[in-house]
Amino acid sequence: MSSPRILDRIQGPADVKALAPDQLPQLAQEIRDEIIAVTAKNGGHVGPNLGVVELTLALHRVFDSPADQFVFDVAHQGYVHKLLTGRGGEFFHGLRKTGGASGFLYRAESKHDAFGAGHAGTALSAALGMATARDLRGSPEHVVAVCGDAAFTCGVTLEALNNVVSSTKRLIVILNDNEWSIAKNVGAISTYLNRISTNPTYNKLHHDVEKFFTSFPTGVEMNRVYHKWKRETKDFFVESSLFEKFGLRYLGPVDGHNLEALVKNLEFAKHCDVPVLIHVLTKKGKGLEAAIAHPEKFHGAGPFDPITGESAKSAPGTPPNYQDVFGHALVRFAQANPQVLGITGAMPSGTGLTHLAKEVPGQFFDVGIAEEHAVLFAAGLATKGFRPVCAIYSTFLQRAYDMVIHDVCLQNLPVTFCMDRAGLSPNDGPTHHGLFDIAYLRCVPNATVMQPKDEDELVDMLHTSLQLPGPGFIRYPRGAGTGVKLKAQPAVLPLGQAEVVREGSNVIIWALGPMVQEALKVADRLAAEEGLSVGVVNARFIKPLDKHLLLSQAAGVPLLVTLEDHVVTGGFGSAVLEALQEADCLTPVERIGWPDKFVEHGSSTEILRAAYGLSTDDIVRRIKERAKRLGAAPIEAEV
Repeated sequence: MSSPRILDRIQGPADVKALAPDQLPQLAQEIRDEIIAVTAKNGGHVGPNLGVVELTLALHRVFDSPADQFVFDVAHQGYVHKLLTGRGGEFFHGLRKTGGASGFLYRAESKHDAFGAGHAGTALSAALGMATARDLRGSPEHVVAVCGDAAFTCGVTLEALNNVVSSTKRLIVILNDNEWSIAKNVGAISTYLNRISTNPTYNKLHHDVEKFFTSFPTGVEMNRVYHKWKRETKDFFVESSLFEKFGLRYLGPVDGHNLEALVKNLEFAKHCDVPVLIHVLTKKGKGLEAAIAHPEKFHGAGPFDPITGESAKSAPGTPPNYQDVFGHALVRFAQANPQVLGITGAMPSGTGLTHLAKEVPGQFFDVGIAEEHAVLFAAGLATKGFRPVCAIYSTFLQRAYDMVIHDVCLQNLPVTFCMDRAGLSPNDGPTHHGLFDIAYLRCVPNATVMQPKDEDELVDMLHTSLQLPGPGFIRYPRGAGTGVKLKAQPAVLPLGQAEVVREGSNVIIWALGPMVQEALKVADRLAAEEGLSVGVVNARFIKPLDKHLLLSQAAGVPLLVTLEDHVVTGGFGSAVLEALQEADCLTPVERIGWPDKFVEHGSSTEILRAAYGLSTDDIVRRIKERAKRLGAAPIEAEV
C-alpha cells in the first residue's frame, strides 16, 4: 500500500510552511504528477507550470499569502499556486472545465489571487500599484511580481520598470527566465538575459564563493555579506545589469529548481530597503520529457498521453482548423508575391504562421509579446509598398487599439489583420474570448471588417484583403472548420456584398461566420415546428454592411434576426439597427448574441451557449415568441 500523498494534506500556505525541508522534494514531485495527470485529461498550460514548482513552493515558504501578495504575469503558471492555496482535489481536476478551476488566476476564485490576468506583461505595473498603495496606507505586507522573461519584451513592463524606484522602496520582482514565451524568445532582451545567465567566469566564481559563504551558519546577515560581495564584484565580469540601471538591486542568476537557494534569496530580498529583482533560471516543462523536448507544443496543450506526451488524436474525418487553413493560404500568397509578409507576436503555432516560418522564412517576423509594436511595424512596412499580414488573436489585438486607429486606419494603410479566436475560447475564459472586436472596429473609419462562414471563404477573404487599398480585418473562430473543399483559385469578394444562402418570406436571419450553420438549423426547425418561411443571409461583411440587400429584405418581411458570436452591445446587430434607422425603416430586429457580461470559462462552447440562452433551442424559442408577437404569418396562411 502506497503512503498517503503530502499534497492531499495541503489545504493552504500554512501547511506548506509546516513541512520539514526534506519533505519538499516529495511534494514537488507530487505536484508535477498532479499537473501532468490533470492537463493530460483536460489540456492546459503544461510547460509553464512544471517549470515553477520549486519557485512557487519557495514563495509560500518565505511569504504569507494572502497578506503578502503574489502577482503572476499572464498567470498561466498559476496551477502550483492553486494547489498550495486550497484549490486541489476535485476542483483542480475540473481545471478549465465548467465548474472547475480557471486556467488563469482569478480574483473571484480565491483570496490568494491578488490580481487576475490572462495577457502578458501586466504583472509589474499592477504589483507596483499595489506596493505604492501599501506605502501610502502604511501597511507592512510584501508584494512580489513573478514575471516571465518574455514579459520583458512587452512595452508595458518596461514602462513599469522605468517607474519602480520613483514609486516605492519595497518591491520584489522575480524574473523567471526559461528562454521561452510560447515560442522561443526573440530580440535583444532575450540575448541580453542569455548573456548574463551563461557568463562562465562570473558563474564559476559566483558558485565557488557561494559555497564559502554558505558554509557559515545561515542567517540574514551572512546573506547580506554574500550578496554585497556579488554586487561589488559582478561588474568585473559582466556589464552592469540593465535592471540596476533602472535602480533595482539585481540578484542572480539563481537555480530555479534549488529550493534552498531560492529560499535564501527570497529571505534576503524580504529585508532589502530597495526594490529587488531576482533572476531565476528554470526549465520549462521540467518533469515531463516530452514538454522539455517540445516546449512550444506543451506551452498550452490539448489532452495528451501522460506517458508518451503524444497528443490525443482527432476523430477520423475532423476538418482542418481555421488556423492551419489560414497558414497554408498565406504561404501560397507569399510565395506568389514577395511583398506579402506575415507578422506574429510570439504566437506562430497558435496563429498558423509556423507554416510561413518553415516555407518562406524571409517573409516571416515574430516580434515577441509586443502587439503594439507588431501593428506599428506593419504600418511602417505598408508605407514602403509591402502587404503585411498581422496574425493576432482577437483578444490580444485589443492591446494595439491605438495603433490600429492612429497608425493604420487614419493613414489608410494596406495592413491585413487576421484575428484568430474571434468568439469563444471556452476553456480559457474571459481573458481570451474574442467577443468585443466587432464593436471596437466597426466605429473606425477606413476599416473593412469581414467574417467567413467556412474555410474556403476565409481564403477568399484573405485574398480580397490583400487587394484592398486600405486596412482589412478578418475575424474567425478557434478550432475545426466545416470541412468544405477549398477552390483551386481563390475569389476576390465584391466589397460589402452579403450572400443569400436561403430565401424566406416570414423571417430572415442575418448571420455571421460559424453562426450561418446555426441559422440554417434554426430555419429548418422553425419551418418544421411553426411552418415559417425563414431566409438565411451570410452577412460576410460587417463593414461595409450590405445595406442594399438589407433594406430590400426589410421591406418584405415582418422580422429580421441577427445572429453573431460576439456581444450584442455595439456588435453586428447594432450595425443592422443603425442602418435601418438611418433609412427610416421600422422593421423589427431580434438581436441574438452574447450578453453584456464577461463570460466565464467552460468545458465547451455548447455548454456556455446553453448557460447564456444561446443554444439552438433558445434561439428557436426567441424567434418563435417574437414572430408571434409581431403576427408573422406561417407559410400556410400565405397560400
